[in-house]
Amino acid sequence: MLTRLSRSRTRTLALCALPVLALFGVAAFAPLPFTLAQPGTTANVLGNDHGTPVISIKGAPTRTPKGELRMTTIVATGPTADVGIGDVVDSWFRTDRAVLPRNSVYPTGGSEKEIEKHNLEDMRKSQNSAVDAALNYLGKPKGSVDVTLHLADVGGPSAGLFFALGIVDKLDGDGSGGDLTGGRTIAGTGTIQANGAVGAVGGVSLKTQAAHRDGATVFLVPKAECREAGAELPKGLRLIPVTTLKSAVSSLQALEQGRTVPSC
Repeated sequence: MLTRLSRSRTRTLALCALPVLALFGVAAFAPLPFTLAQPGTTANVLGNDHGTPVISIKGAPTRTPKGELRMTTIVATGPTADVGIGDVVDSWFRTDRAVLPRNSVYPTGGSEKEIEKHNLEDMRKSQNSAVDAALNYLGKPKGSVDVTLHLADVGGPSAGLFFALGIVDKLDGDGSGGDLTGGRTIAGTGTIQANGAVGAVGGVSLKTQAAHRDGATVFLVPKAECREAGAELPKGLRLIPVTTLKSAVSSLQALEQGRTVPSC
């Protein structure tokens, strides 16, 4: 009886395995609804982009800050790129790659040109919000200064916080005559609203790697994404959670003055 039962069970398992093997066989050749992402470029908003200042201000005295404020990006496969199971498995075991649902990276759908247009529109809105947030923080009426933001080849809203910080640093520094960065290379990410609220963006574990690669020692992260940012945190990179533009400025001031700084 035991022998017959063992044989029967073996036969059953073998039969059950056939559909699974067939599924893997199909998946090996069929494209999957995923996007592969990796650390992208970073850009110092206090510097130049292709020879043009990222932040140009007219109508008010400006400072020339030392240090850097680096916004971060990720690079992802396009919305129509074929991603196979081999790509997914390879990326799954690498810390410098991420496998993301395609609709989480491209929620609007559409063609590559349509998505690019949408991302550029998000960037434009983000820049306008950054200007408003910075002027509101500094107590300056809207339109009191002329701020132009320039950053080519980057789309989406995630640079908003760093545009706002860059404007604050160029106009007011740390508020006491020093630089907001304290001469450091500060990196980070986060959307911004006109009222100064900072929002989550996604992909932060990859952005911390881009920041570390490009010399940052401090990374400002939306508080809601602290856990994700710490998952693959490079050694020597300090996380500081932020919820508003004001909290980001206050944390950088505290860092420079040796006071207690929030942590994730």
